[in-house]
Amino acid sequence: MSAFQIKEVPEEYDVVIVGSGAGGGMSAKVLTEAGAKVLMLEAGPHFDSAKGDMFKWNYSSPRRGAGTKARAFGEFDAAFGGWELEGEPYTRTKGTEFDWFRSRMLGGRTNHWGRISLRFGPNDFKRKSIDGLGDDWPISYDDIKPYYDKVDDLVGVFGSKEGIYNEPDGNFLPAPKPRGYELLVKKACDEIKIPVIPSRLSILTQPHNGRAACHYCSQCNRGCSTHSNFSSPSVLIGPALATGNLTILNGAMAREVTTDKEGKASGVSYVNKEDGLDYHVKGKIVILAASACESGRLMMNSKSTVHENGLSNSSGVLGRYITDSTGASRSAIIPALLDGIPHNEDGVGGMHVYTPWWLDNKKLDFARGYHIEIWGGRHMPGYGYMWGIEGANKHLKSPDGTTRPSGGGYGAQLKQDARTLYGATVGFSGRGECIARYDNYCEIDPNVVDQWGIPVLRFNYTWSDHEIKQVKHMQDTFEEILTNMGGIFTGAKPGPESNYGIAAPGRIIHEVGATRMGNDPKSSVVNAYCQAHEAKNVFVCDGGPFVSQADKNPTWTILALSWRTCDYIIDQMKQQNL
Repeated sequence: MSAFQIKEVPEEYDVVIVGSGAGGGMSAKVLTEAGAKVLMLEAGPHFDSAKGDMFKWNYSSPRRGAGTKARAFGEFDAAFGGWELEGEPYTRTKGTEFDWFRSRMLGGRTNHWGRISLRFGPNDFKRKSIDGLGDDWPISYDDIKPYYDKVDDLVGVFGSKEGIYNEPDGNFLPAPKPRGYELLVKKACDEIKIPVIPSRLSILTQPHNGRAACHYCSQCNRGCSTHSNFSSPSVLIGPALATGNLTILNGAMAREVTTDKEGKASGVSYVNKEDGLDYHVKGKIVILAASACESGRLMMNSKSTVHENGLSNSSGVLGRYITDSTGASRSAIIPALLDGIPHNEDGVGGMHVYTPWWLDNKKLDFARGYHIEIWGGRHMPGYGYMWGIEGANKHLKSPDGTTRPSGGGYGAQLKQDARTLYGATVGFSGRGECIARYDNYCEIDPNVVDQWGIPVLRFNYTWSDHEIKQVKHMQDTFEEILTNMGGIFTGAKPGPESNYGIAAPGRIIHEVGATRMGNDPKSSVVNAYCQAHEAKNVFVCDGGPFVSQADKNPTWTILALSWRTCDYIIDQMKQQNL
């Protein structure tokens, strides 16, 4: 694109941030409070969860709360986006199933996530030293622990002190009591020596830093009207705006990071989605926090005479080593919960208990672990509730005690079945660590662009035997627990023909990697402070710098790393090194 077609924004900012999720929000808060003038580019619209759909009943909508193309997790879900966005394609190599979730809105995916807020443990930073696979991080748990502590204190996270070495304790708020079905799960797991402990979720169980405690409506995925759960706009962007140092441009689709003749970033060019025109804004420092793969895409598209292979990519590692959590699920009807007494067990919008990884991988045939997320109970019914009652009520007895010939039905008996079955299902979802591999990557597709003419990503990704065997272990574990609870399975156990029900890569929405950190510029994109090796005023503050996945959700580590990176930026600015 020739220069005369690009409109120059007159003001130069100290920092330009691309993205407004966990990393972008944290960067904005820390840097504006330090006095920096910051511009945030966000591809989507403004969003305030206080004005969301938290208190709408599914039955009040003709769709009964069903998901849409624009809201994949439900009609009232707080995420604007999904795995397919109109005008924003991505492609896959042959044999790849990778699905890429994007949420175009202020706060991004922090508006609807499950708030599972787990620290990586000491072992998670040195897996190669333990099992010889992948690579160690250039930092240790001790390097990031002070920032985990600061995130806990700022945001608020409930949990319990357990003293588990690789599940580090935090500065916890009181945990909510387990629901009835969760107590049954714990009882069954105790009998077979599988731990069940209070969850660690960033939802307030008491007032904290000016935010109200959770009122237990259990609709966290819709965004919180009282800002009682964590989202970037509620906890990070609001305080950043209050400094007067933050400017937000919504509807700004970043095209590339521009660089000067020395290869340093000079700013960011973007498309204004309202008028379709290209603009350029100058920044002394550029922070990419658009999500792991989106930031990688920006860097790949930022080519120049200095960065011929993409920004900070002379190593060819940019886009490599992407991972997503493994995922698989199983559920059953629990007889002890049939004909349950009507009561409110809403609680927080998520599990009150969970199972951390409890085994030694050296004694197993797969290298990395997983945690178990526990679900079920009397949540709000909506479209597709119970995945079709005909698959469940066929397991009930007829009024005369005989076996029913089939499921479904109508009239009074169907209504009674719905009451009998309501809240009687318990399920488990495993979330495991995938080993980072060089041949799992995203790259620029040379033949496809999005609606703004920006080249798109092409994914190449497969699961290894380690992940498949791990998911088989998940399914065996789920079956053991549910059987111990007397569970009635409504579907067949996934077998080898479906790789034991493993979710397609990208479906768990924990993708990290693509701009991995390391001490050696020949095998990494950024250094231990998430600073680009070959453009010292460019930083990546999302999941991109992760060296490995861990069996934990990545958000808490993104927040901690971003805070650490911004403290480094402030120090380097004071020393006039940036």
